[in-house]
Amino acid sequence: MDAVSYQNKTFTSTSNTVNGEVNTATVFHYHQSHNDARIVWAEYTGGSIAKGFLLATIQSDYSLDARYEHINIRGELMTGKCKSTPELLGDGRLRLHEKWQWTSGDESCGESVVEEVEVKEEGI
Repeated sequence: MDAVSYQNKTFTSTSNTVNGEVNTATVFHYHQSHNDARIVWAEYTGGSIAKGFLLATIQSDYSLDARYEHINIRGELMTGKCKSTPELLGDGRLRLHEKWQWTSGDESCGESVVEEVEVKEEGI
């Protein structure tokens, strides 16, 4: 896989283990630093997530080493860590295979998949 760009990419969840809070209604908006291309961050919301943030570094194998935090719709602050491994799909979109662990609550582990979606601009 050649270098992966996360700048202005939008992802939604396609699967998650039952102990996860992200679901198909959750939308992630990714960005990548212009000054240091190894730095990636995202904001996410939707479904059971009221507001969330992710901060990551790109590793030599193009995976993301990430930390995340969000407030769920019950008002609970949740934190965790995640390794996201990218897969380039045949149509050029990215799919991220994620292995994560809560660093709050029960500290359980899980796996999820998010896929890049095309964002349609609303016209006048």
